[in-house]
Amino acid sequence: MRRVSFNQRISFEEHSTDEVEVMLFHIEHPEISEPVRLSTDPGERLSVDPLAYGTRSTFNGANPVTQPYFFVLVSADLPSDQEDAPAEAAIVLENVTKGIADELQSVTTQATVHMAIVLASSPNLIEAEFRNLKLVRAEGDASEITLSFSRQPIEEESFPAARMTKQRFPGLHR
Repeated sequence: MRRVSFNQRISFEEHSTDEVEVMLFHIEHPEISEPVRLSTDPGERLSVDPLAYGTRSTFNGANPVTQPYFFVLVSADLPSDQEDAPAEAAIVLENVTKGIADELQSVTTQATVHMAIVLASSPNLIEAEFRNLKLVRAEGDASEITLSFSRQPIEEESFPAARMTKQRFPGLHR
């Protein structure tokens, strides 16, 4: 059973509601000094020059005043629950420049992605979150780029696994 807030339950039960679900993305990589914070809601004007909108939230330890989540035109798919595949999600960033697309595709190591679903009226209350996802693909061109991320695949576990030796499992060898 998943616990949801009162506002979320009301929005589920209403036929038409003013509640807006917002997805927050926190992307970390060893090669960047500051994590990338993205939001699907232009709820608040963050700056005038340059004009920027976004969401102020404390998700993943962010300071809402100095570390807002910036609004981007994005389409998002939540992680799926397929039995034979790891949970995978994808976001499509639209209207990106060629420089951003080239930079995202040039990274050779995996970035870590944390996702959260919040309501625009209560951005500090996390309704659902998906943590420690790995960026597995970045595909696209100058008009849009698709970022796919998933949990750590089971196939990448070390091999061989723990062996049933006398040193590791002494109770089996009496």
